[in-house]
Amino acid sequence: MLSIVKSMCLQGLEGTIINVEVDISAGMPCWDIVGLPDVSIKESKERVRTAIRNSGFDLYSRKYIINLSPANLKKDGSLFDLPIAIAILENLNYIKKQKFDDTLFIGELSLNGKVNRVNGVLPICIDALKKGIKRIFIPKENLNEVYFFKEISVFGIENLKELVTFLNGGNIFIKKNSSNMYFSRKIHYDIDYSDVKGHNMAKRAIEIAISGGHNLLMIGSPGSGKTMMLKRIPTILPELSFKESLEVTKIHSIYGQNKEEGLISTRPFRNPHYTVTKSGLLGGGRNPKPGELSLAQFGVLFLDELLEFDKDILESLRIPLEEKKINIVRNGVNIVYPCSCILVASMNPCKCGYYGSSMKKCTCTELSRKKYFSKLSGPLLDRFDVFIRIDSDISNKNTDSSEIIKNRIKIAREIQKKRFFEFNINLNSEIPSKYIEEFCNINEESKKILDMTMNRFNLSSRAYYKILKVARTIADLDKKENIETNHILEAIQYRNAI
Repeated sequence: MLSIVKSMCLQGLEGTIINVEVDISAGMPCWDIVGLPDVSIKESKERVRTAIRNSGFDLYSRKYIINLSPANLKKDGSLFDLPIAIAILENLNYIKKQKFDDTLFIGELSLNGKVNRVNGVLPICIDALKKGIKRIFIPKENLNEVYFFKEISVFGIENLKELVTFLNGGNIFIKKNSSNMYFSRKIHYDIDYSDVKGHNMAKRAIEIAISGGHNLLMIGSPGSGKTMMLKRIPTILPELSFKESLEVTKIHSIYGQNKEEGLISTRPFRNPHYTVTKSGLLGGGRNPKPGELSLAQFGVLFLDELLEFDKDILESLRIPLEEKKINIVRNGVNIVYPCSCILVASMNPCKCGYYGSSMKKCTCTELSRKKYFSKLSGPLLDRFDVFIRIDSDISNKNTDSSEIIKNRIKIAREIQKKRFFEFNINLNSEIPSKYIEEFCNINEESKKILDMTMNRFNLSSRAYYKILKVARTIADLDKKENIETNHILEAIQYRNAI
């Protein structure tokens, strides 16, 4: 006799319906799982068998064949425990015969029958809705991730016995999702830009970078305040829109890092250590997961002490930063993760750290400085839009608070949102070259200044367009419809810090 229930596996952010087929027949007692399962699924037979027995159901000494279809797709993870158990119990007539064509089961089983939390529930639910699924049973601990769903019924399950009773029409209350919008709690910050005295030009550069989504590189001596300023960026990041929140939560759900209640409302700020591996930064691994670059989606990736990172890792950032996505190929399968984020980095001007500093004399030779910068190739530097060099500043002048800066950034982003309403563009940094003349039109005086700058510093075409995009953001912060000469001049001064 054959029983079939549905589950789902993820490849990147995309889900595929998996039919869990169970056949129980007479013969030499055994359990076989087929259909390209990974080690965690092969081990599930012991978890499932023990969980079923400890939930009060008898298992007969029969031949159990479990097939995960389609068989040509590699499956991984422990989320198939629950559908395997349900298919077995239906086959053994512990569950009334019924149609599960529009029902999905997701969950890992403990030995006592408890249904444990799994990763990737949110993207699974979103894709299940697209594929016509009407009802999903998930671990109760995952229910907060999908409270906002209206078109689909999602049930949070505590244990296996409870689910069997519910499927048999028993009068047991199982928590269901709500149609109310449900966001995670906002983070309170103990730091603020009002704590930072002086460094007005650096803070202005940060404000411009965040407003227009421009990549920023800050160069300065040890103790000059680079990290202090850049680590305050989360305090000025605008809240995520619902659509952005949904995508960010999907990525964090797959990674298994969304332990908060509800959708993530705060823009990510990722700060990996320079010992991070290539797969840790870009994504990948045996069972491919998103890396720090994707986890920073719609937020900021901060690389402190940039030149301490491995050179190959830095060079591998070039294409993802340009294309806003990462392609990972594993076992012949192409997995795509989005990575539309702002790259913010800091570094010292030389090995000793004091080249050009007013605090201390540099002890490096010209040769050692060139060697120190050799990790930064020209193409990688071209990915940065805003360069700023800072020195020690002991000014006690009061500065704007994070809230004031954040409000200015919100206004600038609203201007961009209205401008690009009919285009698939979010921020100035994303303007394609074919729209540059339309959105970044400048007067003759500005053109002459820009041409002189290009010739003098031998800048690339990419740098030319980046200056125009930064100038567009500066004009938005000034609430100006057109880019003026002073906007071009300010954008140029953020170009030549090295």
